[in-house]
Amino acid sequence: MDIETAIASLDLPAKVRLLTGSALFALHDEPRIGLASLKMSDGPTGVRGAELRGGTIACVLPNATLLAQHWDPALAREVGEVLADEAAAQEVHVVLGPTINLHRTPLGGRLFEAYSEDPLLTGVLAAAYVRGLQDKGIAATPKHYVANESETERRTASMVLDEKTLRELYLLPFEIVVEDSSPWAVMAAYNNVNGVPATEHTELVEGVLKGEWGFDGLVMSDWFATKSTAASANGGLDLAMPGPGGPWENELVAAVEAGEVAEAVIDDHLRRLLLLAARTGAFGEERSWPTGLPAPDSEIRREQLRRFAAGGMTVLKNSGVLPLDASSRVALIGRHAIDTVAQGGGSAGVRPPHVISIADGLTSQSSSGVSVVDGVEVRLRYAAPKILENIRATTYDASGEVLASREMEIAELAAYGGWAQGAAAIEVSGEVVLEEPTTLLVGVRGFGRWTVDAGGEQHATRLAWADGIVEEALLKPPHWTTEVLLSPGDRITARVREASALVGLIAQPVPRPPADAIGAAVRAAREADVAVVVVGLTDEQETEGFDKTTLALPGEQDALVAAVAAAAKRTVVVVNAATPVLMPWLAQVDAVLWAGLPGQEAGDAVAAALLGHVEPAGRLVTTFPRADSDALPLVPVGGELRYDEGTAIGYRGASDPLFWFGHGLGYTTWEYGTASLSTVDGVVGAVSVQVTNTGARHGREVVQVYLRPDGDPVRLIGWAVVDVPAGETAQVEVTCSPRVQRVWSDGWQPLRGGEVLVARGLGDVRVALRAEQG
Repeated sequence: MDIETAIASLDLPAKVRLLTGSALFALHDEPRIGLASLKMSDGPTGVRGAELRGGTIACVLPNATLLAQHWDPALAREVGEVLADEAAAQEVHVVLGPTINLHRTPLGGRLFEAYSEDPLLTGVLAAAYVRGLQDKGIAATPKHYVANESETERRTASMVLDEKTLRELYLLPFEIVVEDSSPWAVMAAYNNVNGVPATEHTELVEGVLKGEWGFDGLVMSDWFATKSTAASANGGLDLAMPGPGGPWENELVAAVEAGEVAEAVIDDHLRRLLLLAARTGAFGEERSWPTGLPAPDSEIRREQLRRFAAGGMTVLKNSGVLPLDASSRVALIGRHAIDTVAQGGGSAGVRPPHVISIADGLTSQSSSGVSVVDGVEVRLRYAAPKILENIRATTYDASGEVLASREMEIAELAAYGGWAQGAAAIEVSGEVVLEEPTTLLVGVRGFGRWTVDAGGEQHATRLAWADGIVEEALLKPPHWTTEVLLSPGDRITARVREASALVGLIAQPVPRPPADAIGAAVRAAREADVAVVVVGLTDEQETEGFDKTTLALPGEQDALVAAVAAAAKRTVVVVNAATPVLMPWLAQVDAVLWAGLPGQEAGDAVAAALLGHVEPAGRLVTTFPRADSDALPLVPVGGELRYDEGTAIGYRGASDPLFWFGHGLGYTTWEYGTASLSTVDGVVGAVSVQVTNTGARHGREVVQVYLRPDGDPVRLIGWAVVDVPAGETAQVEVTCSPRVQRVWSDGWQPLRGGEVLVARGLGDVRVALRAEQG
């Protein structure tokens, strides 16, 4: 049955039923027209599946900023291909990614999930990612359309910005993706844009996205983002997620019958949904899912993920200590070394087959001794336990009868959107792994009425629901702990009633004072040839739903670095974070490796980069401020977040940052020769330049070209990635995009003239040309 015949065969209620989800990550089927249920999954850096916690084991890729630091569309496409295979293995039709909002300010909590602060770099990489997914028959969903650069009050705040800023920055990545890769779906954001909800913004959805750009795919809402019935249906939204329930369904049928929404509008929404279903094999010819795909822990996947991570890492500073000498005695220091953070928090979270710590990775790859020393505490909230085994979760009905029981790898599960949903009570228990009696912090995470049995003691607590805030319940649930003396083999059992969203059991060592941890680190550093201190952020800062209030490292990590640097012969700092942090110790250390959130192969990738087995040839995708005061604020005032800086975000508005966008040293040195440019219709079409690898190692260079117009902020207009053996020269041709050589003033106007900069980042400009020379 073709799409038009299918639409004509359904009555109004049947049509409208298909326009709201049937579950958290699924759509309704309709056997009468041969429509199967479409399955969706969050997936910017891993295909999680339908479970919010503890679901299917899947690859955890490096986070988006680390992938973007390759500046390589071919690698971005390969990432899309891996995710397509991961989706097919789970019979998922639609991946909810990539995230292509911009890094307007480094205080943004969700930046780890988005590529960069630059619209051209973001758009080009995202388009390649989309092609990698869709060429294998899996739909991509670029998100969140549009101006969704803040998590604070994200469901209610209005982003206030002029049309020039909206067009030249925040719409541009979506324009590039739609025109260059034709995504099959786009997700509309939570926020308002100039007072109008993004899910019902007729001008931006019908006018720009579907009209000007000719987008023929489906526009879905972010989860629970639809705020109206008729206004959203008339504004261009095609699918309200999730379901069942929400403001459509019966209310939308009534709106059509009342004449508030034309049935032709419903037909167009359904036409787009059926086209998505046809493209992904859920309508028309039945899809045959591939078999024998590489497992998440297969060697082919592990090799890809190590390469994705290590090659994107960025050398920010190096006084000759990197790569590490294989014979050096290394003191590896820091909580992030032994509890390496692989991914950020929120809807992007995935259950990995493993996470290799930096301690395990460096120890296994180093030929000399590596002493590992724990660091200071890095979390305010206690993480899910890692010293429990034989973990089991059980659900009960209101009469106390068992509904289901499962063995778990972690003592944490979703009470909403998973197998435990609807239970009257949930019990989580685990056996402690101890060699001798030890006092532990024992407790629980998540809203509800709790009872906890541990070490012969029983405790009760209530963690109250905070006004029904989804982010609070899922992403930052409250916790309660108490100290309990436990013996080997003791079991901790926690039961919760009135649970919502996320529940978990806590069992952690009692934190030691920072001075004790720093003292142990200093003693180890004095005995080593080189101290490698691993610091960073966690999913408390790198998370959906919440923004940062500071760029400072949490806890006493700065004090740890300073103390080690004062004691060690040489000091290398590895930063396990996706987004900028302050570095008050920068002048005291010999080298800094920016490691991002490296995914499941984290430790092996960091070790390969430190030892020089893989060149960490990444270039920064975000400008690093020197102080919190240099970062644009994110807190709405009176419900409005004003983008008063216009187009001058990131490097476009910076004057003296800690590190410029595009910065990265790699492991060799480069000399730039003469350069020339050509123009097309008065704008720069290409730049040609000779680059010579003047170092002793094979290297990868990212040749960047910027335009500094007269009277407008500087902007990236093109780049090229080139591999050059030691001592050799390459002629590099950089194609320059006309999309960023224009300005919006009641329509697009070409931007001619100005200065063209050929650079290794804006802090290291090698050649300057006048655009008029072409």
